[in-house]
Amino acid sequence: MRFGIMAMQIGALIPPAETLKDPMAFIMGFDHAGLIRQIHSQGFNLIELGGDLTLFFPQSYTPAAIEKLAALKNELGISFTMHLPLWSVEPSTLLQPVRQGSVRALVEAVQATLPLEIEQYVLHATGALAAEFYQMRLPENGKALILRQFQANAKQSIKSLLAETGLPSRKLAVETIEFPFELMLGMAEEMDTSICLDTGHVLAGFSGPIQLFDALEAILPRLGEIHLHDAPWQGPERKIGYGKDHQILGAGDLDTARLFNRLTEAQWKGPIIFELTVEQAQKSLQVIQNLGINLK
Repeated sequence: MRFGIMAMQIGALIPPAETLKDPMAFIMGFDHAGLIRQIHSQGFNLIELGGDLTLFFPQSYTPAAIEKLAALKNELGISFTMHLPLWSVEPSTLLQPVRQGSVRALVEAVQATLPLEIEQYVLHATGALAAEFYQMRLPENGKALILRQFQANAKQSIKSLLAETGLPSRKLAVETIEFPFELMLGMAEEMDTSICLDTGHVLAGFSGPIQLFDALEAILPRLGEIHLHDAPWQGPERKIGYGKDHQILGAGDLDTARLFNRLTEAQWKGPIIFELTVEQAQKSLQVIQNLGINLK
């Protein structure tokens, strides 16, 4: 198994109190390669870059920063996946100018990181607006129609993203987020993308009433990446457990042994990214090791 961790570690990105006197110095002094080196030193050779880093540190993916990251990749033998920008990005919105701007942000993120030979790009194909409509109390027929409009727009955005970047469709993994599972799956099948199974999102009910292992079986032929964290199973009533995901393994209802047994049986060897703090990820790795699962 190939385990990694997200680079968006809040503890490393929030400035210490003394730097608040000169916040711009802290922002401009941010060293992306230095952050990756620090994470690697804590035992991780597979790291998921965060596209949203540029919201706070605009120099994160400049040509000079990419050159440093590429040199570090070669020096340390690390591998990268990338979570494409999601904050402020709405690739499925019905408002065309916003959708076009969102696609532009995604395209620029991919183009900037092509020299890093990113293994898998993870995409939230729908955004906060689609999630809001998903939760609205609307007549089911009306809601179904609206959600299919979001799906259609997301597919068009994916088509544009792939066309403008030349990215092979299977290097783009659509994530299980707050959007109906069946619409997400249909989108991935039609656009021939991969899928990122986010275990905590599914357990917490973000994708609807589907159970995690039913989702896994449906996704498995397209499974490109896993975001690994625990959450309590919210049940078939589809009660969404906001804030209950992103927990250490063992704190929720994830059947970790069953998950890895199935992945081993399927001979799946893709990236597994802990969406946790470094400390939580290290403790989760110990949980996995205690189950007798090979961590390499």
